[in-house]
Amino acid sequence: MPTLNKLRAVKDDSPRTPSLTRLRIALTIFFALDGFIFAGWVVRIPAVKEQTGASASTLGLALLGVSAGAVITMMLTGRLCRRFGSHPVTVVSGVLLALSVALPPLTHSALTLGLVLLVFGAAYGGINVAMNSAAVDLVATLRRPVMPSFHAAFSLGGMLGAGLGGLVAGHVSPTRHLLALTVIGLLVTAAVGPTLLRHDAPTAPDDRGRIRNEPAPASERPAGRVRGLVLVFGLIALCTAYGEGALADWGALHLEEDLHAHPGVAAAGYSCFALAMTIGRISGTTLLERLGRTRTLVFGGATGAAGMLLGSLAPSVWLALLGFAVTGLGLANIFPVAVERAGALAGPTGVAAASTLGYGGMLLGPPMIGFMADWFSLPAALTSVAALAGVAALIGFATRRAAVS
Repeated sequence: MPTLNKLRAVKDDSPRTPSLTRLRIALTIFFALDGFIFAGWVVRIPAVKEQTGASASTLGLALLGVSAGAVITMMLTGRLCRRFGSHPVTVVSGVLLALSVALPPLTHSALTLGLVLLVFGAAYGGINVAMNSAAVDLVATLRRPVMPSFHAAFSLGGMLGAGLGGLVAGHVSPTRHLLALTVIGLLVTAAVGPTLLRHDAPTAPDDRGRIRNEPAPASERPAGRVRGLVLVFGLIALCTAYGEGALADWGALHLEEDLHAHPGVAAAGYSCFALAMTIGRISGTTLLERLGRTRTLVFGGATGAAGMLLGSLAPSVWLALLGFAVTGLGLANIFPVAVERAGALAGPTGVAAASTLGYGGMLLGPPMIGFMADWFSLPAALTSVAALAGVAALIGFATRRAAVS
């Protein structure tokens, strides 16, 4: 059956034990916390940019610290999850993420900003691979395509974090704001982390009776084919995550500098995007069961491309906000589907590979947009988001007949 086209029929006898319910709630909270902290940082980028006196291209280089730290950590986290388990790695990464978010506003040059963002990016990359690996295991045990619900929590956290940032942007310094995020992050991790530490990651038998993620016999492992499919899913994730990173890091600047929006309204741009993405992901399980993966990917990519063209080229703030919202709806379920399928194919290693490509797109995109903004203009640079969303739709259609054995 085509990998991207149809979901397998799901019976209503999927396991629902109290421990699985607690694990799902705990993981959902970690996804929300990740989005909350990350959004809290990105809405304060304009203030930190002013504080450091960085140009658009220099800020782009500093943001590369997040990219480098995240990508390096993602390459290692898959192995750490296999050795120590995805649950402990998620908790440790949550602590590091909360501590490191307080560092950027303490800097006063682009160089030191880039160095502390390297640490922040390392924690961000680690928690994303670890919690996605844990979620893939839980999804396989529940036997329902609920992966979008976890990413809906990330988007909801991002919306709340951006909304809070917009409210306090004109009244509270970035230092106090991000220090408050550190305190919140540590308290939430202390409250929820023990649930993950008390339970091992669940395992579910595959179609041939083996425990999922247990190595298959060599004769049953088409390694080259699996690697190729994992890279395809990673490329799809990259094309769409690029847009999420672009709106996170440059959306507020576009609204404030190009369309002359008030700082509070500019900060709300990412909130509109995150809210629309949350709505799309909340309905993601139903959408996937009814439409299948191919149509979800193709329609989502096309919608995201159209929305971003409006968001980047609109002559007014409100039309740009509408474009950001349409982009969020279009891109909502593409990344979760890509990561879930990579994890189903190759366990934590597959999640790490797809996440490295996907989050690499999210984190490497903003520096690239910074350079393009200096060469051309920020609105022109943001149209690259629409182009890559269209590429994701084309890849999804082209791979519709790929099969997973």
